[in-house]
Amino acid sequence: MEAGGDAAEREPEPHTLCLFDVDGTLTAARQKITPELDEFVQRLRTKVKIGVVGGSDYIKIAEQLGEGEEVIQKFDYVFAENGTVQYRDGKFVTKEAIQNQLGEELLQELINFCLGYMALIKLPRKRGTFIEFRNGMLNVSPIGRSCTLEERIEFSRIDKEEKIRERFVAALQTEFAGKGVKCTRGGMISFDIFPEGWDKRYCLDILEKDGIQTIHFFGNETEPGGNDHEIFHDPRTIGHTVTSPDDTVRICKELFL
Repeated sequence: MEAGGDAAEREPEPHTLCLFDVDGTLTAARQKITPELDEFVQRLRTKVKIGVVGGSDYIKIAEQLGEGEEVIQKFDYVFAENGTVQYRDGKFVTKEAIQNQLGEELLQELINFCLGYMALIKLPRKRGTFIEFRNGMLNVSPIGRSCTLEERIEFSRIDKEEKIRERFVAALQTEFAGKGVKCTRGGMISFDIFPEGWDKRYCLDILEKDGIQTIHFFGNETEPGGNDHEIFHDPRTIGHTVTSPDDTVRICKELFL
């Protein structure tokens, strides 16, 4: 299709939603959205509804896409922690708690296993917050989430060579097979553990109930093991794999502007 520009403006599609991953899709990893992309997304909103679904908690998403409550005013839907924390039309809707789903015993088994496994990993450097407890998941980072951007990039390079996260996830899946938990990789330094069914598809039910007829999902971790894989392949979505925020803009222009 022709991108926007000389072509006539297209009619709004009120029952269509563009649903975006955050890191690698709307922003660089853990970075703020650029003013240019922020402006583009608001222009897109005049044609379709827009939403975000991220693995991070709401505070981190807000830091990247808007300050305080600003982000829930910028997007029609904001789904944090794979959609287990939900906002619609600027208002909080609901949230779930992983401890209620898995139970304290299994939760502690998972945490203890991860701590023991990470104690044996040798890295050039380790920082703090190796396990972050969120509403809908455990986020596990072998280097620690308090690492700097330079340290994040260094770990990502080592991880690609030595498959640190991939081997860690494989060990977890073997240890906890049949216990109703799943792991997916996201971003550069961590992976998530959550109850089966609590991946990013969790947000689709509310969208169906709201009468959204067409959902275009944009994400960069759509391959098996990535945290966009399940929602990308869900029959209720039209999936688009992107390589960068600029790639996201390009596809959206072709489709809607």
